Amino acid sequence: FVEELEKLVRSATNKLHPKKNGTGDTPGAAPVNIIELLKSALRNEMEAADISAFWMMDTLEVDIKLAFARQVGDEGRHYRIIEDRLRNLGEDMKNYNPALQARSPLFEYLKELKDPIERTAAGPFTREAIALVKNDEFIKLCLTQGDEMTAHVYTEMIQEDEKFHHELGRRILRKYCTTSEAQDKAKKAVQKILSLAEELQDIATKKLGTAQNP
Repeated sequence: FVEELEKLVRSATNKLHPKKNGTGDTPGAAPVNIIELLKSALRNEMEAADISAFWMMDTLEVDIKLAFARQVGDEGRHYRIIEDRLRNLGEDMKNYNPALQARSPLFEYLKELKDPIERTAAGPFTREAIALVKNDEFIKLCLTQGDEMTAHVYTEMIQEDEKFHHELGRRILRKYCTTSEAQDKAKKAVQKILSLAEELQDIATKKLGTAQNP
């Protein structure tokens, strides 16, 4: 069952590659602003930490609770890493606080999930698989724009954690998705996140000028 979920996620995330879904940068458009893309990444990291902390409170299965705890710490560290990179790029971060911004539709959906299987399928398993693809595209963008340091930050400091989160989600699903009811919940959660990811990419492309946002 989990292998079938993997195939579903791979097929859907493959469509998130800009050149494959027709959402690549517009010819003749102004250069993409890496600083604005990194700021959008801060919001994503904050939301990922917040939702994992929210889920952790009422999750009773110890291994799942600790998986969420691990993600809270990792996403918080990613936030600081990206924040430091923005400062190094000359950005004044004193008054920037993504926690004051409206929550994304993705966050609002995740917050409503109550079942630990749904949460794991939607968060560590699927959201992190999407993050791996999106971050990889962002790394490529940074390299084309000559920003090797930002690419390095993502390649060496962030992507490894995202891989670990996805693998952790896979392990949990293998352990707990042993009934048709659990499998049905997991599949529906995966499909919903994939659908939201496609919608949000379209919105981000219009707002940020590229589909290669982290």
